[in-house]
Amino acid sequence: MDRTIKIDPYYGSLKGMLAKYDRLCRRDAFTGDTRESYEEWKARARKTLWGLLGLDKMERCPLNPQTLEQQEVVPGIVREKVLLQVEPDTYMPVYILIPRPHKAGKKQRCFLALPGHQGAGKYSVAGCGEIPAVKEAIDRFHYDYGMQLAKRGYVALCPDCRGFGERRDEALQGETEQAFLNSSCFQLAHMAEPLGQTVAGMCAYDVMRLLDYVQERGEWDTDTLGCLGFSGGGMQTLWASALDDRIRQVVISGYLYGYRDSLLLLNGNCSCNYVPHLWEHFDMGDIASLIAPRPLLVQSCREDSLNGPRGLDNVMEQLDIVRAAYRLYGKEDHLVHDIREGGHCWHEEPLEQVLPYFEDCLQTGK
Repeated sequence: MDRTIKIDPYYGSLKGMLAKYDRLCRRDAFTGDTRESYEEWKARARKTLWGLLGLDKMERCPLNPQTLEQQEVVPGIVREKVLLQVEPDTYMPVYILIPRPHKAGKKQRCFLALPGHQGAGKYSVAGCGEIPAVKEAIDRFHYDYGMQLAKRGYVALCPDCRGFGERRDEALQGETEQAFLNSSCFQLAHMAEPLGQTVAGMCAYDVMRLLDYVQERGEWDTDTLGCLGFSGGGMQTLWASALDDRIRQVVISGYLYGYRDSLLLLNGNCSCNYVPHLWEHFDMGDIASLIAPRPLLVQSCREDSLNGPRGLDNVMEQLDIVRAAYRLYGKEDHLVHDIREGGHCWHEEPLEQVLPYFEDCLQTGK
């Protein structure tokens, strides 16, 4: 016997919320046409975003770095495990992949390599393929971009962001494959938002603390310091790079598209994506334009479902916003859009094709 009834029609909220989005969105988008007006807007936008993310609620403290492990994981690459205190009673473990220096007396180049979802945090990014579930994630998403960078001579700092890996909250603190690979962003968002905080803000703050650590350690080249992230790692890279100019070159993969299509129509995405009141002020292209004129590579896959129902059209609209900012500086060549076939996945080819050009621009002031 049927235990429910058929309902037709349904009276959901999406139609009304889309209309509300269209009526209220992007009220603080840049509307000027000079570099000077853009710099003034950038300062105001960063202040607004700082408040929306809840960064004013973060509590700085000494990092108190502890080196917990040190071993050669592949020939010529040492992996350190360092534990940093980012806030009182809040810790961030980081795998640091350090290749053997090629030139004596010259500081090594370095990249922050930030993790996305379904890869067990730093374990996939740092290339821990000896863990079977991690190897599958690496094979699926090409997730080991920290190790890819290290094999190209970069020091790669691969942290666990909040809710990932060793930083999972109680709901997912277990050894099952599902718990190990995934994140507790949902639980963390529910803890954070009533306190005026956001997961995106906490992650951006922790990236800034990792930058503090790089500066305090003083061993590596910070003039070309880069940040790379795929998917949720792309989200972290976007936010941190938009707010902190210490990141000198930026690689965002699988995460740059319009909010209306990709987070309102596709409203089942992870809780870490959502910032209260954000859409009233900015779209994602507005945030990414704060990176200008620093070198920025955006990688999109043509069949990536996260682009939304309009696919790459949704991405291109946001890149037009970003491109306009670079045009004000006469630096259109500092923005590269790399389009790949297939679905949601990182592709490493640009590490060879684009980064040498970016670094030449940074070193020569082009």
